[in-house]
Amino acid sequence: RGGSGQNRRQMYGRYTQDLGVFAKEEAARLRQEKNRAGVGERVKRTELIEYDRSRCARCRICTVRCQAFLISKVGEDWIFLILLGLLMALVSWAMDFAIAMCLQAQKWMYGGLRHNVFLQYLAWVTYPIVLITFSAGFVQIIAPQAVGSGIPEMKTILRGVVLKEYLTLKTFLAKVIGLTCALGSGMPLGKEGPFVHVASMCATLLSKAMSLFGGIYENESRNIEMLAAACAVGVGCCFAAPIGGVLFSIEVTSTFFAVRNYWRGFFAATFSAFIFRVLAVWNKDEETITALFKTRFRLDFPFDLQELPAFAVIGIASGFGGALFVYFHRKIVAIMRKQKSITKFLMKKRLLYPALVTLLIATLTFPRGFGQFMAGELTQKETLVTLFDNRTWAKQGMAEEFDYVGISEVWKNPQVNVFVTLVIFILMKFWMSALATTIPVPCGAFMPVFVIGAAFGRLVGESMAAWFPDGIHADGSIYRIVPGGYAVVGAAALSGAVTHTISTSVIVFELTGQISHILPVMIAVILANAVAQSLQPSVYDSIIRIKKLPYLPELGWGHLEKYNVRVEDIMVRDIRFVMVNCKYRDLQDLIQSTKLKHLPLVESSESMILLGSIEMAQLQGLLDDQFSRRRRLEYLKERAIAKKKVEDDSYRLIDEENRDQEEAIQPLEPVPPFCWVTADHYSEERCQAPQLNNPRCPVFLSKTDAQSAPVDSKKSKRVRISVVVSEEPELPIAEWEDKQFDQQVDFSDCKIDPAPFQLVEWTSLHKTHTMFSLLGLNHAYVTSIGRLIGVVALKELRIPCIPPPTHGNPRDRLLEWNALSLSLSLPPHRRDTSCLANSGKY
Repeated sequence: RGGSGQNRRQMYGRYTQDLGVFAKEEAARLRQEKNRAGVGERVKRTELIEYDRSRCARCRICTVRCQAFLISKVGEDWIFLILLGLLMALVSWAMDFAIAMCLQAQKWMYGGLRHNVFLQYLAWVTYPIVLITFSAGFVQIIAPQAVGSGIPEMKTILRGVVLKEYLTLKTFLAKVIGLTCALGSGMPLGKEGPFVHVASMCATLLSKAMSLFGGIYENESRNIEMLAAACAVGVGCCFAAPIGGVLFSIEVTSTFFAVRNYWRGFFAATFSAFIFRVLAVWNKDEETITALFKTRFRLDFPFDLQELPAFAVIGIASGFGGALFVYFHRKIVAIMRKQKSITKFLMKKRLLYPALVTLLIATLTFPRGFGQFMAGELTQKETLVTLFDNRTWAKQGMAEEFDYVGISEVWKNPQVNVFVTLVIFILMKFWMSALATTIPVPCGAFMPVFVIGAAFGRLVGESMAAWFPDGIHADGSIYRIVPGGYAVVGAAALSGAVTHTISTSVIVFELTGQISHILPVMIAVILANAVAQSLQPSVYDSIIRIKKLPYLPELGWGHLEKYNVRVEDIMVRDIRFVMVNCKYRDLQDLIQSTKLKHLPLVESSESMILLGSIEMAQLQGLLDDQFSRRRRLEYLKERAIAKKKVEDDSYRLIDEENRDQEEAIQPLEPVPPFCWVTADHYSEERCQAPQLNNPRCPVFLSKTDAQSAPVDSKKSKRVRISVVVSEEPELPIAEWEDKQFDQQVDFSDCKIDPAPFQLVEWTSLHKTHTMFSLLGLNHAYVTSIGRLIGVVALKELRIPCIPPPTHGNPRDRLLEWNALSLSLSLPPHRRDTSCLANSGKY
């Protein structure tokens, strides 16, 4: 993909124009042939249907005509997006129904054994262990790519990277079934991230399965656009939040977003969310289409101006909490990887780690054990419903003064008050959620963090209600504190801090069905993002670093020293290149000594004029063709023909000499019977007088008789005849290969990108980062007046994007970065490579 989607520039060298025209013509010819074949096949099928006289012929003809009418009047995009939204709504509703049944079964088992605490504990612990281990084993067997969230991988795919077996049918089945079992176990796991992956797989499979949309899958740019719309559908049908879903998908999957795809995301997400809520009404779960977590906050005076500092405190604290959550999650993974013995053991016993983590979490949440102090009996949905309740749970913070209704009774404990319960809930759920998301099952982190943020907001709201029991007086009116509003603000702030998004505020509005707290929510989310982005990457970027996916992180703000860095400070100077006049021996040495996917083509090692870029596969093809079996057989055939021709010429020469000898011997007496025949492998028994006229048996005769003196005066002896087979010596295959290696490479049949992306050495890091992000580049060549002087790949560009590990004052960080830049700018033999490895994939 060296030249696709990149700026075309005038190149130097004599081969550029010819090879560029050839590459373009060849690609256009292949596309036209493929399109003609596909159109011809479809037209042929349609014509055959017209002449079909079977029973179902009329139905098929009607279907084909309706299909053609819909395509012409509606368009492929609309039909595709409608089907995608419908399919995802059905999958989401069916999954929620199955998850609810699993959670209800766990509560039924727990309630049926209430007379025996041990059996209750056994049922409470065994049930999630079975579901989690089944999910982990099923995913590991069917498709290991289904493990985890899916948003980090989708960020990489939307950038143009191809991840193997990531959008296939078996991965879809593993993701859906594994996610259903994981969420049905009651573990603190989320659904939003995996559903983005599920929607992307649905879009890919739908475009593959239906010939009507074959063009969507074959065209790379349209496929990326449909995947971007699918990400919005995944969030939209998960929370019934189409607007927030579109904005959230853009924030977490794209650095730059094409506005022309806006309508696709909104249309598909809205249709999917509508069908999702209609199915809930059809199943009698809801009376009408309402919000998922409907709240009833007062609208005339939702909050007082004096409460804004409390909302700001929630935002700042959520920023620190979100950064701590990301750090803690990454630290757990790092600790597991550092312990080699534990890692090897868990690799052999793959289901042991999920079972142990589930056992620990289920034990701590056991309702009649420690779980009674943290509302362990509630599911995540029930927890959110209680936390968003607009009634105040405590007056003066005393437990005996609680006013509980319905499922809120689980927060009541005679031994502790509401503040202790909420603090225990927040602390325990915090590390439990970070630990649970490391289990190798399909899971997300958004919903657990959302619940923790709601609990933190509820804690602040209950504290405000305790400090101001009669509410805040304004103009003689008394308005009591609404703790549920604080819970909404906390949920949006903490989830926004962990994901580095602002759209969580919109998701909260759509989830609750009210925008009465729009100003506090926006203030808290912005402050939380400001704090979190200055401390840690988002949870998705953190997972990208953990998995080492080829994605370019954000440059970040607050690091002004990065904007003074130029390309020449980070580029790789010791580069591998191909010369136009190189030989096959040089080509073989280059292929064997590097693992790069693309190599620059230069005019010569002295001028270093960049002519283009060649894929490694093309160079390998040239080498294989030069030493192919066909050319070896041709050489052997030519060699055999030449040898035969030389032998015939030698026989003809010897026959002429024999005739001259016969004329000289003719008056003499006949040859005695004891003459010696001396032609190579012929024996004297086989040499008789009549064989003298045989052209295939040339001989010299020797006699000891005096009559032979005119011919040969020497004594009789054997004579070995050496036949000259060729003017040049016979060459074995090894010598032939040596001659081929010394020949110059012919690039006439090689597809060369005549305009690879280039940068000058003075290009700033900020501009380089923008170009790589906007164009989806993997590498760029650095030139000076057309001369190749270096190359920059994602690996080099990621180094300055990651904050240096030194902690302290800004001066120390600046000094460390300057040292790193100086090291990168040195020649390769003087460079300190302890913090930099040469790029292997550009």
